[in-house]
Amino acid sequence: MFFLIDKENCYFCGGFSDNKNRMTNKQRYEIFCDQHPEIPLFMQAWWLDVVCLPEGKEWDVLFVEENGNIIAVMPYHFLKKWGFTVVRQPMKTQYTGLWINYPLELKLHKRYSFEKRVMDNLIDQLEALNLSHYTQNFHYSFTNWQPFYWRGFQQTTRYTYILKNIADLDAVFENFSYAKQKHIKKENDDLQLDSTLSADEFYNFHKECLKQKNAEIEYSQKLFTSIYDKVVERKQGIIFALRDKNKNIHSTLFFVWDSNSAYAMTSAINPCFKSGGASTKMFWEAIKFVSKKTKIFDFEGSMIEGVAQSFQQFGAEQMPYFAISKSYSRTFDLMKKLRR
Repeated sequence: MFFLIDKENCYFCGGFSDNKNRMTNKQRYEIFCDQHPEIPLFMQAWWLDVVCLPEGKEWDVLFVEENGNIIAVMPYHFLKKWGFTVVRQPMKTQYTGLWINYPLELKLHKRYSFEKRVMDNLIDQLEALNLSHYTQNFHYSFTNWQPFYWRGFQQTTRYTYILKNIADLDAVFENFSYAKQKHIKKENDDLQLDSTLSADEFYNFHKECLKQKNAEIEYSQKLFTSIYDKVVERKQGIIFALRDKNKNIHSTLFFVWDSNSAYAMTSAINPCFKSGGASTKMFWEAIKFVSKKTKIFDFEGSMIEGVAQSFQQFGAEQMPYFAISKSYSRTFDLMKKLRR
């Protein structure tokens, strides 16, 4: 089995047939993802199909190969904006960026040279796309962005918060702050867990909560429904809600997971009940639910001070991740500034 690659397509040969089947990069990447389920959820081909295509946008992937083996991939989301070609993060997607398939037993000094070789290759391919602007968030497991710096890229450090080893729920709870533990222990028979909320109900509740705070929702109902339908189909996502005896919703949480980590995608709190601790109870119910399905709970972080402090009180570990960018067009930069 082998691949021949040209600039836009690859050709798959081999197997049990002598016939050659033309494959796109995306089709090839789908096969690669099936072979590597350890690739984080937001970089999986099926996820990119969901978050990019419903909005009339596109995605593709770059490969690095050595000795006939794929050693690195970089899926990316692109769109045309004001006549410019731009790579940026898809909506409702924490990260994309680079994933490296490291050789076994690689010494540290060889790891650095290996990473530089991989990144130089990918940057060469990236810059051959004739982009006007590039920006991607990289998974927190990616820690060496220096080769990008040497090639003129910029980096902003952001933070997420994670709970490791959530299978040990007693240890997880013990690390909660006293205030969080108190909210969870507080007896409140009025609040009942509901896992039957539809995508439309969740979206409308979130939209209404934001409206009461004079804020607008940033993602479309069509996009959310597409994500929800797909993760439910794959049994990798669910919506939780807490209701009182009058069926009022106090808080909701949409979360997804793979075999390595769960992600708190979107939460919403009814402003009328924000002091009742429903949000804390909601997250605790979610952590308990996924503790038998995966290893890590990722709160998905926030650069908002109050939100970050709340996640810290869950005993979550702060994890930095990189937003890496480069602009290739002064005109595009100017138009962005004018639009702001």
